[in-house]
Amino acid sequence: MPTKTVTVGSSVGLHARPAAIIADAAGGLDSPVTIASPGGQPVDASSSLLIMTVGAKFGDPVEVAGDDEAAVGAIAALVEQDLDAD
Repeated sequence: MPTKTVTVGSSVGLHARPAAIIADAAGGLDSPVTIASPGGQPVDASSSLLIMTVGAKFGDPVEVAGDDEAAVGAIAALVEQDLDAD
């Protein structure tokens, strides 16, 4: 299973707005993707509420995983961006 470890780029961490953007993107993919803190329980990346339960803050590492490498890469790229910037 392809897995990519990335650093959270949003200044507020994986909170409401960034989580919603990531969940929306993940929901549009053909393959499920999960997000987890290293060693933590993976959560469905298409659920903003579950993403927020990861508790990842700015600069924290998170693991993005799934069956499709392109899908993992797309969600990992979003996690690395500052999605709370206007």
